[in-house]
Amino acid sequence: MEELAALAASGAASLVGLMISDSWNHVRETVARFIARERKPEDTMAELDRARHRLIAAQERGDEGAVRDISAEWQSYLYLLLCTDPTTAEELRAMSASLDNMLAGEQSPGVSNVINGGVQHGPVVQTGQITGTAVHTIHMRLAEEQPKASS
Repeated sequence: MEELAALAASGAASLVGLMISDSWNHVRETVARFIARERKPEDTMAELDRARHRLIAAQERGDEGAVRDISAEWQSYLYLLLCTDPTTAEELRAMSASLDNMLAGEQSPGVSNVINGGVQHGPVVQTGQITGTAVHTIHMRLAEEQPKASS
């Protein structure tokens, strides 16, 4: 039971940390599906969103007690979930590790882009993936563009 309590505490800390991060919108459905179990994920997402709003408001007020209370609520919820269905422990471990990695990624320094290979005379686009976009360039032929001298 002590291991489950530690796992619930770790999961709650990860959850609360992500609630106030930029990554929250990316992970909230995954978290809701995990937590929901026998409820509708939409209801759980609404509950998570309410907790997030309370958490952000508490942080803005500087109310560390309220932040700890919200974390304790989720820790208790996760602990009960683990006690009810111990097979969820491995899922929670995996999800917590994934959430912690997301948090660590957010806390790392900003993005740094470097372009090598000389001077670039045109648009430079750096992205993960571009689909459906075309970049057109105009190539000028100086010899054809200039008027011919008459003799």
